[in-house]
Amino acid sequence: MRDIRNTVAELYATGETFALATVIDTYHSAPRDAGAAMAVTAGGEVVGSVSGGCVEGAVYELGQEVIRTGQPARRTYGVSDDDALAVGLTCGGTLHVLVEPVDPHRFPRLGDVIDAVNQHRPVAVATVVSGPGRFGARRVLWPEGAEGDLGSRRLEAAVDDDARGMLAQGRTGILRYGADGQRRGDELEVFVQSFAPAPRMLVFGAIDFAAAVADIGAYLGYRVTVCDARPVFATPKRFPRADEVVVKWPHVFLSEIEDEIDERTAICVLTHDPKFDVPVLEVALRTPAGYIGAMGSRRTHEDRLARLREAGVPDERLERLRSPIGLDLGARTPEETAVSIAAELIQVRWGGSGRPLSSTAGRIHHESARPQRRPALVGGPREETIRE
Repeated sequence: MRDIRNTVAELYATGETFALATVIDTYHSAPRDAGAAMAVTAGGEVVGSVSGGCVEGAVYELGQEVIRTGQPARRTYGVSDDDALAVGLTCGGTLHVLVEPVDPHRFPRLGDVIDAVNQHRPVAVATVVSGPGRFGARRVLWPEGAEGDLGSRRLEAAVDDDARGMLAQGRTGILRYGADGQRRGDELEVFVQSFAPAPRMLVFGAIDFAAAVADIGAYLGYRVTVCDARPVFATPKRFPRADEVVVKWPHVFLSEIEDEIDERTAICVLTHDPKFDVPVLEVALRTPAGYIGAMGSRRTHEDRLARLREAGVPDERLERLRSPIGLDLGARTPEETAVSIAAELIQVRWGGSGRPLSSTAGRIHHESARPQRRPALVGGPREETIRE
């Protein structure tokens, strides 16, 4: 729902009932991951997608029915179903979709959920989606508290613990329990949608290439910060898609926020000026950031490596540096270069080869990057369709 939350907030503010369809589980080559959402209004308007176009028509009809009846519904769409081709899911995957009627009475905390997402605060929504429990019962969880009735105190206690663990890791998926929250049972399913704060993209260097990278970073869902020591260049007007623009020496700013950087963070050093990029890369390479890239020619790269070695940065850290930044797409313009950087970010995140799909064989989505199933831990809930 994160990507359609602004429209959902507008619909919610009207007080009218609309339908919210959410992918709660996927198998094989399903086109969208768990958490993908689509909203349907009583007047026939649609925003978002649960399948990239494959089954939207069927989900639209179900959404209209849910609005009329006021009752949530769960449906499965896939090639194993008799009507799979009728609804158009020809990609070979399977989708489980929950469609719920939503309005301020049925979901009184939705506004708070959207506010938390907008303010980069972690929040999760747990919904009973099958089994002997109260189908459609919902609970909203924050790190410090929870609200909502799932029908069983024991179930709520178990879900609170497990959902907070998932929220801390940014994971969305299904938990299975016994009818009263027993951890060894599996007849009751609870879908947990985590809204962890968006990953950060730190762009150093207020140049035209940085503006394009900030734009595409925002499009990919990053919380984008642009930083440069030159106030004449580092202005919000030049970077309208950035969440914040900071006027500081890059290495000073990065040192100040070093504790906030995690494995999801992308650091893009676009200054290609030794007095800026060497100090900031010294700091960046000691952080756990999942992506650290630097712009410049191959000669600039070799000079940069020499300077970093002189500064005492060990080779094992230098191996993490992606420079020249981006994939080899033949990019020339700032916008094309931003696409090449975005392509490398996606490759690093999901484990792609970077080759044309027409030259590869096998499944398009990489299992190593997105585990489909994980076995249950002894004494813990079973989890499915976990997305990092």
